[in-house]
Amino acid sequence: MNKTLMSLAFLALSTTAQAGADASCHFHGSKPAAQATVVQCAVQYKDKLVEGGKLEKSWQTVSQTTSIEQVDGKRSKEWKLSFKNPAATDKSKDTLYLFYTLPGNFIAANHTGQ
Repeated sequence: MNKTLMSLAFLALSTTAQAGADASCHFHGSKPAAQATVVQCAVQYKDKLVEGGKLEKSWQTVSQTTSIEQVDGKRSKEWKLSFKNPAATDKSKDTLYLFYTLPGNFIAANHTGQ
């Protein structure tokens, strides 16, 4: 195989192994994702919840996390992110919590933080 074909094959394989801005936020391996990557995935997931009717439309304007931390989950450490929506009609649901594995895969979303 010549060097050009080897280089093209390497580039094709290396770009599919990483999740980019338009990726589905599904990661393999055990290396912790960068905080910015997890935030980006959480915003995308929140937007999907709005589009799917699981969150009211006022959540569309919420784009900043109010907190992000690593917490002890049931099996291991997890990312816990929260979003605050002051325009939420149900004040008991004005905070949305999203949980991700350390590598960046979605686990759960709720309004309790548990």
